[in-house]
Amino acid sequence: MGRLQPRHESIRIMVVSHPYPIREIARQSGLSEATVDRVLNKRPGVRASTAANVAQAITDLDRQRSQLRLNGRTFIVDVVMQTPDRFSAAVKSALELELPMLRPAAVRSRFDFREKARPGELVKKLDDIRHRGSMGVILKAPDEPEITDAIGRLHDAGIPVVTLVTDIPLSKRVAYVGIDNRSAGATAAFLIDQWLTGDDDAILIALSRSAFRGEEEREMGFRTTMRERTAGRSLVEATDTDGIDTAVRDQTIAILRERPEISAVYSIGGGNKAILDAFEFVGRKCRVFIAHDLDRDNLSLIQHRRITAVLHHDLRQDMRRACQVIMQANGAIDGPIESIPSQINIITPYAVRSQPVH
Repeated sequence: MGRLQPRHESIRIMVVSHPYPIREIARQSGLSEATVDRVLNKRPGVRASTAANVAQAITDLDRQRSQLRLNGRTFIVDVVMQTPDRFSAAVKSALELELPMLRPAAVRSRFDFREKARPGELVKKLDDIRHRGSMGVILKAPDEPEITDAIGRLHDAGIPVVTLVTDIPLSKRVAYVGIDNRSAGATAAFLIDQWLTGDDDAILIALSRSAFRGEEEREMGFRTTMRERTAGRSLVEATDTDGIDTAVRDQTIAILRERPEISAVYSIGGGNKAILDAFEFVGRKCRVFIAHDLDRDNLSLIQHRRITAVLHHDLRQDMRRACQVIMQANGAIDGPIESIPSQINIITPYAVRSQPVH
């Protein structure tokens, strides 16, 4: 009786295009170069498990290729924001905490923060960045035509722009990073309607500036949901203070004197301590107060139970995502560039002790 020959499974080997030399695939898979060559060229006598090892090695090399491209590279990223100091400080802290997590790439950040600015001032800053060069821009700015045009010039110069917290959707920005602002506004309306028992109570909607698309979308979500739940409730808008405490306080005092039925606040644009100070100044109590972002001011206010809840998202995660998008746009990381909304977390005084502040 003759000796039985080893039996190999009949398999179909799918060969995909890849950029790796046979030697590199062999090293990754632990197989010989000859074996890898047989697999890639669909020669007979190859076990299914061997072909699977080669396919896995190619997959692993694909994943590691981004790390190899990042190794030793430095990305200079500009962060340009029109926002109150309390929020810009939170953004800077979040980014600096995330920088070590972006290794093996090195990210150097340059900051331009301003509490108040005319569109032309922001345009000049963006044009300056275009002239001196940058790997990308993280931008929080009003949705104005001049700023949209400046983003277009950056894009045409090969400098990707990521909008943060508030979007400029008709521009050539590569992605938006932040929460779904319309959903956030709807969430605030749901919470206030649950906690505010009297139908005659009016709600103050406080924005920093109506030109910010994110704030506008929060307001739209809030108004739409509140109409659906309690159609007759009065909503009073306060805006164009840039979220600066002195302006917020003075405006709120004037509104509260005119509208004694206001007993709740949805604060979209910040300045929350100033709003509460205004309630105290006119001798009124705020029964429900919903704010955004667990920054240093809101942390203190919720710890002392002066505000009811904070709609919070992980700012560190947002900054990490913004930097990764810029790396993708520069060809250093594979994968599609997408605008994926951040998760909205509802923070109450009972949860705040375990909630990190960024």
